[in-house]
Amino acid sequence: MPNGLLPLASADLDAAEATPQAVVEAFLAALAASDAEAAAALVDDDILYVNVGLPAVRGRREMLRVLDLLDRPGAGFEVYLHAVAADGPVVLTERTDVLLVGPLRLQFWVWGRFEVHDGRITLWRDSFDYVDILRATARGVLGLALPSLRPRPPADPGVAPGR
Repeated sequence: MPNGLLPLASADLDAAEATPQAVVEAFLAALAASDAEAAAALVDDDILYVNVGLPAVRGRREMLRVLDLLDRPGAGFEVYLHAVAADGPVVLTERTDVLLVGPLRLQFWVWGRFEVHDGRITLWRDSFDYVDILRATARGVLGLALPSLRPRPPADPGVAPGR
């Protein structure tokens, strides 16, 4: 499955009629498909985007400016959803994110919390382990020299790599 271990909803979604979980899955699918327009349609104008430990980003325009870094030649993003749970407007995800920069593949575990109101994501908060990021970077760089060490997409939906 190209975009995840658990099926991700299509990026084509009527957000106003969708469940919070479907909105989040469609948002992640849009990011993986490099469809910034579809992703932007699923977020609130005043979204708060937080990568824990880094400065928070407020507003759709600022969030898209950060995500534009992935819309460069040779860059890309993949997402592998291991688990998703929703309770009212709150959606929790456990996933593997992959950042691609040319042949460099950085693959790491992420825990995400989303809040969805009126069919739009108002909060996107991701947490990750900096040691896992370091490990992903080392493995990605080693994989450039030794392709057999290059990270591969996760195969088991019950196990998030590095956990």
